[in-house]
Amino acid sequence: MKKPLRVLVVDDSALMRKLIPNILERDSSIEVVGTAMDGRFALKKIEELSPQVITLDLEMPGLNGIDTLKEIMRRWRLPVIVVSSHSTAGASITLKALALGAFDFVAKPKDVSARMPEIAEELIKKIQAAAQSAGVQAQFLPGETPGQQPSKLQPVVPTRIIAIGVSTGGPNALQYLFSQLPVEFSGSILVVQHMPDGFTELFAKRLDECCPIRVKEAQSGDLLVAGRALICPGNRHMKVKKLPLGNVAILGEDAPVNGHRPSVDVLFHSVAQVFGAQAMAVLMTGMGEDGAFGLGEIRAAGGFTVAQSQETCVVFGMPKAAIERGFAMRIANLQDIPGILQGQCAPERGRGDGNRGDSGRADSSESKRATGAGSN
Repeated sequence: MKKPLRVLVVDDSALMRKLIPNILERDSSIEVVGTAMDGRFALKKIEELSPQVITLDLEMPGLNGIDTLKEIMRRWRLPVIVVSSHSTAGASITLKALALGAFDFVAKPKDVSARMPEIAEELIKKIQAAAQSAGVQAQFLPGETPGQQPSKLQPVVPTRIIAIGVSTGGPNALQYLFSQLPVEFSGSILVVQHMPDGFTELFAKRLDECCPIRVKEAQSGDLLVAGRALICPGNRHMKVKKLPLGNVAILGEDAPVNGHRPSVDVLFHSVAQVFGAQAMAVLMTGMGEDGAFGLGEIRAAGGFTVAQSQETCVVFGMPKAAIERGFAMRIANLQDIPGILQGQCAPERGRGDGNRGDSGRADSSESKRATGAGSN
């Protein structure tokens, strides 16, 4: 019989130290081996109890959650699930924790005692995924935010529409990807990142501050312009539409798809229908299968499809589902995806090149050619 996952719960709230273990121990695959009321106790408990996964509150007295996380990453590199306050301040510090190596997060409901069971399934799934994961890919963690970025260009019509779907591990993967694209990048990017309402606006601002391309949280009616990425807001779906004055993003509140709102499949389906061969889709690190069938729709419509490789995913669920169904035309390491995007968006490159159907990774010579093609 498989041994249960050993979990340590770290939270300064006595209520949360009771609620979280009660929630987790409903699942027989999880054993809460201990709790800690602050960071110093947590570090001692890690040494004593050897947990496999840690849930971590960030707002604690004494050694706070961020400093505790830094120590965990330095000494053990154990997967950490942040249990975050659902507030602007909570969102900001959570994004910092993800940049420092936290595996993922769940947002506490505002009425904790009454509604905590609502996040039970999400927390359990993320703990199980964290235990099976290779962890954060340290070589791709973003560095310090640059102090000065080149001035960002005025809106121009894009050569391609690029839809990206990503979940667990996505904040760091997207920051790496966007940091490698030039300010004059000729594609227009639409992103569905599984993230709650209230977190996506700060996430978009963070990316905009440290990446050459422009990044913003999407609003209905935003034009699809070259050199800009639109991040779908939490708890909304994002689609696209062609209008006489330009192509735009449209937000909606239809029912969740694949258990998600926003859903990657909703975005990919819309992009496939509206843009066909001009479309490109990238499915990146994340749990579950959201986006797999949408990637297939974009390929069937004549667009170009990419799935992130298992070696560079924090969780290989979403790309794996698409690859197994034959929907990915390319399987690429994270560090090769910026070059692929630039090559596919280069104005002089024919759309037919995007339909070769090769399923291997981008080799170094092709990546170099692609990078050069996109810098005009």
